[in-house]
Amino acid sequence: MRLFCFGYGFSARALAALLPDAEIVATARSAEAAGELKSLGVEAVPFDGTAPLPAGALDGVTHLLASVPPGDEGDPVVRHCGEQLRAAGAIRWVGYLSTTGVYGDHQGGWVDETTPLTPAGRRGERRVTAERQWLELFADRPEVSVQLFRLAGIYGPGRSQFRAVREGTARRLVKPGQVFSRIHVDDIAQVLKASIERPRDGAAYNLCDDEPAPPQDVVAFAAELLGIDPPPEVAFEDADLSPMARSFYGESKRVSNTLIKEELGIRLRFPNYRDGLRAVAKAEGLL
Repeated sequence: MRLFCFGYGFSARALAALLPDAEIVATARSAEAAGELKSLGVEAVPFDGTAPLPAGALDGVTHLLASVPPGDEGDPVVRHCGEQLRAAGAIRWVGYLSTTGVYGDHQGGWVDETTPLTPAGRRGERRVTAERQWLELFADRPEVSVQLFRLAGIYGPGRSQFRAVREGTARRLVKPGQVFSRIHVDDIAQVLKASIERPRDGAAYNLCDDEPAPPQDVVAFAAELLGIDPPPEVAFEDADLSPMARSFYGESKRVSNTLIKEELGIRLRFPNYRDGLRAVAKAEGLL
C-alpha cells in the first residue's frame, strides 16, 4: 500500500500508525513542514492548495486520504489536482474527511447517513459541495472506491479540554437543549482502516461515539479528572463569543454511528467522552 495524504494532521497520523507496512506520502505547505514529515519517516510533497502537485507525485499511489478544508471555490485538491488524480491509474481507495456539519441544525434530534443534507451555514455548504466533487471526480472509474467520512468533534492526546481547564481558560457555556457529538482520534483511525479493508464506493459514514452530550458536561468531567473545581456555568445568552463560536452553538444534533458498526464491524474503543478523556489523561501523564 502506498497512501497519499493531502494534509498530514491529527487523523491522518493516527491512521498511519495503524498501517506500519504502508508507504506514507503527505503534502507539506512549507520547507519546515516537509522537514518535520521527513523526520517522521513520511515522504513529503509540496502543495499549498493553489497549484497542481509536482509531476510524478502520485506514481504508485494506491490509497488517498484528503483532509484539506474547502474554500468558496470548492475543494482545492479537486480543483488543482483533479486531472492528476484521475490519471493516477493505481488508485483504488479514496477517503474524504468531511464533517457532520453537512446535516445542519436538528434541535437536538437524531441524524444518520440517510438524513438530507441541510447545512446551516457557509462552512457546511462548502463541505456538501466538496463531498459531491469527490464523488464526481471518479464517477467513471468503477475500480476506485470513494468514501466520505463525516466527523464529529475530534479529540485525543494533545487535543482536548485538559489544557484549557488547567490554564483556567475553559468555559462552561450552557444553552438549554444543546448537545454535540464527538469522536476520539483513535476511533477515527480504526474506521478508516476498516473502510480500506472493506470499501464500498460512494459510502458515507458518520464517525462519532455513542453518547452525544452537552459541552459543559465534558468540561466538568475533565476538571473532575484533574481534581480541579470546574469553571462556573455561564448562560449562552450572557457569553461574549466570536461570530464563529456563536455559529458553532447554532447547531444541535445527535449523530447516529449505527452504520459503521453494522457495515464495518466497528467496536469503538471510546464509546463516550468519559472513557475517551480518561485515556487522554493517561496518555498525557495526568493520571
